[in-house]
Parts: sequence; structure tokens; C-alpha cells
Amino acid sequence: MSQHLVSLPIVLPMLGALILLLSGKASDTTQRRVSVLFTGLLLLVTLLLLRQAAAGELTFYALGNWQAPFGIVLMLDRLSALMLVLTAVLATGCIMFACAGDDMRGSYFHGLFQLQLMGLNGAFLTGDIFNLFVFFEITLLASYALLMHGGGKERVAAGLHYVILNVAGSALFLIALGVLYGATGTLNMADMARRVALMSGDQAALVTAGALLLIVVFSLKAALLPLYFWLPRTYSSAPAPVAALFAIMTKLGLYAILRVHNLIFVDSIAETAITNWLWWSGLATILLAAIGVLAARDLRPLVAYLVLVSVGTLLAATALDTPAATSALLYYLPHTTLICGALFLIAELIGQQRGKAGTRLVRARRLYQRHLLGGLFLVAAVGVVGLPPLAGSLAKLLLMQATEGGARIWLWPLLLLAALCALIAMSRAGSVFFWASYKGEVRAGKVNRAQLSGVLWLLACAPLLAAFAGPISHYAQATADQLAAPQMIIEQLLDNESTHELARSHLPPLAGASGDTP
Repeated sequence: MSQHLVSLPIVLPMLGALILLLSGKASDTTQRRVSVLFTGLLLLVTLLLLRQAAAGELTFYALGNWQAPFGIVLMLDRLSALMLVLTAVLATGCIMFACAGDDMRGSYFHGLFQLQLMGLNGAFLTGDIFNLFVFFEITLLASYALLMHGGGKERVAAGLHYVILNVAGSALFLIALGVLYGATGTLNMADMARRVALMSGDQAALVTAGALLLIVVFSLKAALLPLYFWLPRTYSSAPAPVAALFAIMTKLGLYAILRVHNLIFVDSIAETAITNWLWWSGLATILLAAIGVLAARDLRPLVAYLVLVSVGTLLAATALDTPAATSALLYYLPHTTLICGALFLIAELIGQQRGKAGTRLVRARRLYQRHLLGGLFLVAAVGVVGLPPLAGSLAKLLLMQATEGGARIWLWPLLLLAALCALIAMSRAGSVFFWASYKGEVRAGKVNRAQLSGVLWLLACAPLLAAFAGPISHYAQATADQLAAPQMIIEQLLDNESTHELARSHLPPLAGASGDTP
């Protein structure tokens, strides 16, 4: 069974989605229990995989017992294990919050939620670039339906914008895959990396064109300037647990960029162009998103712009292309994802108790549970701004220390400016919600226990990431070192004798192969 463990992050949510979508007449309680059960099992499996990857083990799982590079291969390393756990932790908080009633405002919420998890996990595990496209599409199809869950004119308009942009991105993705397959003759990432490194002349130019197209597509998924304009409206219109889950969607684009940049195109002539694109676009994203944070007049768009600030920070760090910078961004990644997810949920709780004012930054009646919500908002605000003693401050310090030479002139001021803008905006929002209010109280919308559990689950990451900063930063550093040595993946998958033995063996239809790193 242990050899099949790496496939469970895909199989579990797929099975859960099938059960939930086919049991449409089941009671609300039954659907919630099934969804929570499968999400909990997914969290347990991803923690086991994280433990396995933390030992330095690279694990490959050959679907259909076809030898790489001809068959479909799942690949588990430290980076994919980190993303799997992050997705499962975020999903657990979102599903707990949704079970308070948001899930019943439309049809098939839990089935679509599990389908979304399947797509995300598949994208993090696949070692085949075409199947990365397939899992992207599964994720997008589920997100289209989840975005419009509950209906409404605003959600339908935002959903249409989201669909059109992502369909265009998918078309570019297919064109890029066609170009790369035509030039290299393979879609396996490790095999493509080995062939790209040996190319020159016209073939190298063709690969460069395909690489740049891929980076543009992934930049759209990550919401990097100038391709980010869809995100604020989309995220602010989505139901709260869906918007919180969407906090990982931009990180999927980041993951894809890290994977192809550090594995396939690390030694190609496209590397310089990719690095320059990520650096300058990342800096511009930080700047314009910081302005958006100050300009926001509603808490939901404000949080969406804070997501964009984190996107720009992460991709600018990616462009630095050093193990120290990669380690810093991998420490910052779970913190910003979970804190922004928690803020979307807190915004929903605040809106429930402000009547018609909702989450707009205008005076309204006092919140019924202003002390509880004020405490939750304060912790989230301190975390997202990056103030001590929470993990955000340490992550940004590590990132600033990893910045070398002239890059400091650009990155340091922008990081500090973005933090100042976030501090001003969150202080203003807190003042409006908890101080600048009328005497009357809105008694509707009391915080449900399930809602509170979901928020506390996500907020707990901030002190935990700070308390366990040592082992977490060591894991991030080891992950950065592993990403900086792509030859290890290439040799183990394509040249290791165990791979050839796998193809000759008479294993069951689904077979796994794993081995220790050299």
C-alpha cells in the first residue's frame, strides 16, 4: 500500500467528488460529513507524504506500469509535498467554514470542492507537462462553478470575465505545449530538460518561444502584472470559503513557474528572459497592488489586493534565483496563503453583522460580537502586514537578507512601502468596523461554531510558523537546495536502473517506484 500512497492525494478527492456528485438526494448533513471525512483523510495522507519527502526521498509513481518518459509519472519531492500539505490545511479550514451554511446556497458545492482539490493536487504531483495542463483544466472547471455558487448578478459577471481570460490562457498553454513537443519530441518534464540542455540554433530558439509562452500562461494563473486585473473582482465576488480556497490558486501558477524554470529551462537561453520578466513584473505587481490596497473601499477587494502583493513578492523572489531567496519565499508562501484565506472568512463574518453596509468601509451599526471579531481581525492584520512576532515579519526579513547587490535598491523599498500601505489600510478598516459605528447593534448573523473553527484553524498558522521557524526554515532551505539540483531528478527518473526494472516487472496495473536521492 505504501507504494501507492503518492497517488492518494488525487484518488481520494476524485472518489469523494464522485460519491458527492452522484448522491444529489442525500441530506445536507450526510454530504457535509462525507466532504469533511475525505478532506480530513487528504490532510492525513499529505502529512505522511511530507514526512517521506522531508527525509530527502524522491518518489516516482508510474501509472499503468509504463516506463518514463513514455508513460505518465507522478513525482513527489519536497516542493510538491509542501504544496500538498498547504492545500489540505487551507481546504480543511474552508470546508469547516462552509458547513455553517454557505455550502447550501447552491448545488453540488461539496462535490465541486473535492474536484477542485483533485485538480490542485494533480498539478502539484504530475511529472508530465501535458498532464499539468489537464489538471489545470480540472481545477478551472471546478472553480468556474464554485465562483458562481449561489448565483447573483455580480458573481455571474465576474465569472464570465474569469472564464474568458482562462480559456484564452488554456489556448496559449496548448500552443506552447505543441511548440515544445515539436522541438523536443517529449512531454515528460525530466526528459524535456535533458533534451533542452543539448539544443542549439533554431531548435533552441523554438524552445525559447515555447518557454516564454508557458511563462506568460503561468503568469496569468499567478495574477502577475499586467495579467492580474481579473483577480480583485473575481475574489471579492466569490463566496467566502471559495475565495479563501482561491488563495492557493495563484500559488499554483507560482509552483508551475518554479517547476519549469528550475527543471526544464534552467540551462536554456530562455532563462535570462524568464528571469527579467519575473523580476520587473513582480516589482510592478507589488507597487500597483499596494496602491490598490490603499484605494480599496471594501474589505473583500482589499484582501484581494493583499493577495496580489504577496504574488508580486513571491515572483520577485523567484527571479532572484538563489537558494537563499527560494528558501525565504517557501517560508513566506504558507504564511501569506493561510492568512489571506483567513481574512476572506473574517470579512464574511464582519459583513454578516453589519446589515446592509456589509464589508464596505462606511459607518454602520456596532457589531454584535465586536470583541471576538476584533480579536480575529487584529491577529490576521498583524500577520498580513508582516509585523512581529508573527511569521510574516521573519519571512520578509529572510527575503531581504537573501537579496543581493543592486536588487536591494528595488526590492527593499517596495517591500517596506507595501507593508506600510497594508498597515494603513488595515488600520483604517479596523477603525471603521470596530470604532466608527452607530449605537445600535445588528443582532443577526451571530458567528457559528463551524465558522469560528474554520477561521481559528487558518489563523493558527501564524503563531505556529513563528514558533517552529527553525525546522520549517530548514525544510524550506532543503527544498531550495533540491530545486537547485535538477540533475538529481533527471538521473533518478530516466537513468536509474530501478526505472528499467519497473518496466520489465509484472506488477499490478498501477505501479509505483521510489528511491533514495543520491
